[in-house]
Amino acid sequence: MHIALQGCLRANTVEYGITSDTGGHIQYLMQLVSASASDPRVERIDIVTRAFDAPFSAHDYRRAEETVNAKTRLIRLASGKPEYLDKEALHTELDDLTAALNAYIARAPRRPDFIHAHYADAAEVAAGANACHGIPFVFTAHSLGRVKQAHGGASDPAALARRIEYEEGALARAALVFASSRDEAELQYADYENYDPGRIRIVRPGIDSAAFRDARPADDAHALLARFLTEPDKPVILAIARPVARKNLLGLVRAYGQSPTLRERANLVIVAGTRQRLADLEPELAENMRALFEAIDEYDLHGRIAYPKQHRAEDIPAIYAWARERGGVFVNPALNEPFGLTLLEAAAAGLPVVATDSGGPNDIVSYCDNGELVSPHDTDGLATAIERVLADRRRWGRLSRNGRRAALDYDWHEHANRYHALLADLDAAPAPAPVSPRARLLVCDIDGTLVGCRTGVRRFNAWQAENDDVVLAIATGRSFHSALDVLEQAGIRRPRCLITSVGSEIYHLADDGTTYRRDHGWVHRLAANWPRADIAACVADVPGVLAQSPLEQRRFKLSYLTGDDPAIATAVRRRLRREGLKASVIHSHGCYLDVLPLGVSKGAAVARLRDRYGLPPEQVIVAGDSGNDAEMLRLSQQSIIVANAEAELIAYPGLTHAYRARAGHGRGVVEGMQYFLGAGVRAS
Repeated sequence: MHIALQGCLRANTVEYGITSDTGGHIQYLMQLVSASASDPRVERIDIVTRAFDAPFSAHDYRRAEETVNAKTRLIRLASGKPEYLDKEALHTELDDLTAALNAYIARAPRRPDFIHAHYADAAEVAAGANACHGIPFVFTAHSLGRVKQAHGGASDPAALARRIEYEEGALARAALVFASSRDEAELQYADYENYDPGRIRIVRPGIDSAAFRDARPADDAHALLARFLTEPDKPVILAIARPVARKNLLGLVRAYGQSPTLRERANLVIVAGTRQRLADLEPELAENMRALFEAIDEYDLHGRIAYPKQHRAEDIPAIYAWARERGGVFVNPALNEPFGLTLLEAAAAGLPVVATDSGGPNDIVSYCDNGELVSPHDTDGLATAIERVLADRRRWGRLSRNGRRAALDYDWHEHANRYHALLADLDAAPAPAPVSPRARLLVCDIDGTLVGCRTGVRRFNAWQAENDDVVLAIATGRSFHSALDVLEQAGIRRPRCLITSVGSEIYHLADDGTTYRRDHGWVHRLAANWPRADIAACVADVPGVLAQSPLEQRRFKLSYLTGDDPAIATAVRRRLRREGLKASVIHSHGCYLDVLPLGVSKGAAVARLRDRYGLPPEQVIVAGDSGNDAEMLRLSQQSIIVANAEAELIAYPGLTHAYRARAGHGRGVVEGMQYFLGAGVRAS
């Protein structure tokens, strides 16, 4: 059962943009449901929403039930107020909706196995059903109040505070929390008191790639847009978004209007929902549309900008194709974007992108390598980025091809498979057995060690299936969510423990066999002597050091790039010593530099695991391939260095005792394990 109370949900032909809350989260929900229903293991899906009068639409939004597909029904519950309410006003109806939902479940021939709440108001209702019927619920936020608060979007501070309170409750009570990107899982949620990274899973939304990849510019799309434009064959700067303040369409119009180069070289096309008259729109939508019209007049953009009043959902692929055929660029200038489905649509259509550097686009553009990230607050920077993409036709072609290829990986059926697997684990995953005092613990790096070779992954997975008495732990430079994502894609069994962010974080598999619990004792130990701000300021003064993205910065890890110059790591160590600041500086893969609390490394974290499980050193085996594995390998009696190891590791002192595998990647790990399990500890 899905609960989604906001916006105008209907079984088919959703009227996107008809209200400020009828947008991406409904598109996500309907596509998830469609993919979920195609799984033969799913018997029935209910989508629960609110019934209301809608004089602004010809559709009957009070109808109690609609059929979505053979397995799926849309259920509307009545509340005390009959009129449509935006999300800020829905709180008055939650008690009524909770009571109505509990009554509906009570009289149903079979209760749902899971409830999935979309937005925090739905989580309040789901929590009521959980309390009454014992049905576990999972949660997707779609967007977060604290993010809106941070970007100054609080027109009603009391409503925003209430929303944040509901979100805190959802994080505290949900069995599992779904995020669409690392930015959401690791940065946006981190501002909440009830943030628990071990219960958050990244399940990236999908798209119907074929619909956008194979679309051709239709006559309808040309008729929709060309009538606005004096020179309709110019390159197109395209934006598709609801006209809410967070989407920052006004910022894009200003960037275009203030750039003589863009006004000369390209047309601007803004598809901002549907409308009849401004007077019929919600106040926020009407206000933002008026601001757009005023900016169009201010910069005298008539003949250069298209802004159609109406479009159909089926027009969108053709609009992307129309822009692609003209060598255009798609722009998402949002102040913050939780994910960014339109960026995936543009990628699948072969349209390069320029997107906000705040939120999910960090993940998408980095993965697809099909455009540029910019600050949405930098009008000149936004214009310059668009100019760069349009100016270099060879680069435009490369970005277009990159996006088409990468978009294929965002598949709804893969999304549904992973989603169902996580739900099934919540229902039936066995609790992890206690670690036996006689157990062998394998602590293994991921990149370049476990993964990097498909044959090696298959070999390791087969070996692990035959040796389930060996307890697997992971030690990686990746973040917790990034590590889980890679392991799940590789089909590697869920590890008992994850040491992440180069040893600065430790997570243990919880008793439910699905979620993880952070090692708070490790947190307290690291916090005792870590002047993070002073160290960051000191390192920033070293020439040649470039900070990695905010996603790679952690509470107890500062991460940088050094290019190809190993002397920069030495310069950082000297600068810290000169300033009297104590820290561990780890250089790896020739270009990555991590600064951690003094004494912290993967090796120190492995010692923490050994103590926790009460294992002697000779029962712990570690494997790695790079400089950030060096201390772990040096401090362990039984160490495996795979054949494809980096030169920096081969040259590291104190590793003469390590087993040097003849095979690389996962095959080398198996080779080393067979050596130690069969022959015991090799003399150094």
